[in-house]
This record gives sequence, structure tokens and C-alpha cells, in this order.
Amino acid sequence: MTAEELLALDAEHVWHPYAPMPGRVSPLLVTEASGVRLRLSDGRELIDGMSSWWSAIHGYRHPALDAALTEQAGRMSHVMFGGLTHEPAIRLARTLVDITPDGLHHVFLCDSGSVSVEVAIKMCLQYWQSLGHKAKRRLLTWRGGYHGDTFHPMSVCDPEGGMHSLWRGVLPEQLFLPAPPPGFEATIDESYVEQIHATVERHADELAAVIVEPVVQGAGGMRFHHPGYLRALREATEAHGVLLVFDEIATGFGRTGRLFAAEHAGVTPDVLCLGKALTGGYLTMAATLCTQDVARGISKGELPVLAHGPTFMGNPLASAVANASVGLLRDGGWQTDVRRIESALRSGLECAVDVPGVVDVRVLGAIGVVQLDHEVDMAAATRAVTERGVWLRPFRDMLYCMPPYLADNTDIAAITDAMVAAAVVA
Repeated sequence: MTAEELLALDAEHVWHPYAPMPGRVSPLLVTEASGVRLRLSDGRELIDGMSSWWSAIHGYRHPALDAALTEQAGRMSHVMFGGLTHEPAIRLARTLVDITPDGLHHVFLCDSGSVSVEVAIKMCLQYWQSLGHKAKRRLLTWRGGYHGDTFHPMSVCDPEGGMHSLWRGVLPEQLFLPAPPPGFEATIDESYVEQIHATVERHADELAAVIVEPVVQGAGGMRFHHPGYLRALREATEAHGVLLVFDEIATGFGRTGRLFAAEHAGVTPDVLCLGKALTGGYLTMAATLCTQDVARGISKGELPVLAHGPTFMGNPLASAVANASVGLLRDGGWQTDVRRIESALRSGLECAVDVPGVVDVRVLGAIGVVQLDHEVDMAAATRAVTERGVWLRPFRDMLYCMPPYLADNTDIAAITDAMVAAAVVA
């Protein structure tokens, strides 16, 4: 089929994320991807500044990931996980236990980030039900968060930006703290710490868990906060008998400069959600890890099993490529790459502070953000970045990038140049 024919069929039948049907803007047709570049049907190449929604941390067609996928496909592509098991999933679970914060001992492999959060919430609710604390059914989080688009995760997304009004009366009503004070290196606001402790204490009898994105609030606003607030959450939840869940779907696997954002705070949650970069962007897969205490608590209930079982749980192809992706990270080179990218982003975005309409420029690890005082003009911004050979996906009032770790300084310079140009016209 020609590109025109494919795009016509796309417009007729394909419903794209966060878009109406029929769509108002024709998407770009990608025919190949390699390294950090996407090749379009018209022959243009764009540097992918988004790592395919933060997942393709090693870029595209990485030989180690390609080899793992091909080798596993030659053995078996899938087998049900109920009553059966296989080496790739076993190895992956052991590896995740080894590399995540100490104390997380059990691994539930699932389909996607949203499902990982669903499983985490189910674990927490079922834990307290099993122990006879029937009233502990609510969740606490802070504003500005995003945890996925399925129903329970949506209930702990930001109540203003998370579509709560559309689902009022359907979503469970959760508890919200104000968003954590901004700034990764800012001084800790002790009054906010006191508010954390007071809120957890006041609602302890009804709280099953606190769930937050550690250090970086992703799709809810790309906001960075001091790791000290995570330590405050850990202290408050331990003191008052509430579980703590960290959603590291966006931050896990090196994006913030540490392998996991929880390491910035030096704390271990009771439950940890992983996804996105787990397979290096090759296949959908996520994981929910928990402590032995959580697992044993669930096993004491009338229903002693976690009532969840995705069809493609522990998929061998995804497990094999995840093992290869994590193996690349364990070699250690990613830390040098992320530090280099962080430095290049700071240098390249420095001039954006002088652009009219820009209210903040912030960088942490391999994340760069230019925040405006108005909604981004998506058409103008997309035109500006693609004209400079870059792909970005702005949202709300933000232009941001999360490039693959193998992006070199020339690539990063092109990305930051495109972001500044978009800030001018958006």
C-alpha cells in the first residue's frame, strides 16, 4: 500500500490515544526505526526525543535485544503462566529482586503499567481484608500525579487533570494531599512534612495505602520534588500501619540518574510498580513487586491467593527481552550516559529561560522540561520540532524530552534546539 492509502485507512479505522474519533490531525507514518531515529514514509528521519513514551531507553534495533527476541522466538513465544513456568520469567523475577530496593521479594508479572498499578492496589486492599481490617479501603496520594488510565489507577491520578469529573460516582473517591513542593534540590518544607504525618495519622483507620510517583511526577505535570518527602511518607506509613506504594513505571531503570528513584531517598516501599523501560520498549510488560509481609498477609485470608491472572502474564518473549534490557543496564554504562545527557540538556535549554512565555526550565537525569505560561499550540510546536528533525510530544503547558540513553551530544543539541524553537512559536 502507498503511504496515502495507509493514512486513509488509519483515519477511517484507527483510534489513537488521547484523540477523538475521527481524528483531527493526521499522524506521521513511521516505516523504520534504528538507534535514536524514526524514518517516516516520506523519507525524513526524526530523532526520537521521547524514547517511545519513555520506554525505548536503549534505542531501536539494539543488537542485544534483537538477538534475545529472535532466540526466544525460536524456542517458544508464549505459554500460559497458570500451572506452568519457564526460565526467562524466573530469571527476570530473580533479577528484579536483586536490583530493586532491599526487601522487595516477590514479583507479579503483568501486562502494562496501568495493570501493574491495578495489581498493586489489589494487593494492598486484599492485604488488609485478609488481616480483618475491613475499613482500610481508601488510598492517599498527592495532587499532580498520574498512575494510568484504568479505573482504580485513575482514581489516584490528579483529581483536576485526571478526568475525575467525567467519572464522578463511578471512580472510588480517594484522599489527596497537596502536590509536593517543587524542586529536587529545594529546601525541604517542614510544614509539608508535618502535613504528611498528620494526614496519614488522621486517616490511618481507613487507609490501605499511600501511592506516589517518587521524585518525578510524570504525565501529571513533569514536576520534580525533594526525595525527603518520600522518607516522610515512609516514616508516616510505618508509624500508623499503612502500606506504601511507589509507582516507578516512568522513573525506573535509570531515568532520574539512579536505577530507581526510590534510591534517591534510601527507602523501600511495601509495593513497587515497574513498566515502560522494562523491556527496552520492545514488548508490553510490567511488574509489581512486594515484600514478604504483604504476600504472607494476603495468604492468611479466606481467599489466600491474589485474584489476578493476565493471559499473557510472564510472556516468554517479553521476559527474554526484559532480561537482555536489564542486562545492558547492569553493565553500568547507562550512568555515564545519563549524566552526559543531563549536562547537555542543562546547557542546551539554558537559553529557554529568556523566551517570552517560559515560566520554568528544569532538568533531572535524562529528563528535560520547558514549562510555559499557556497551553502548548500542538500544531505549531510539532511543526517546529519536526522541521528540525526531532520528534517530541508536548502536552498541556509543557515541552519536554526523555531521550534514549544512547543519544549522543549532537542528538541532544538537536532536541534542545527544537524545544527552544517550539517554545518560541507554541
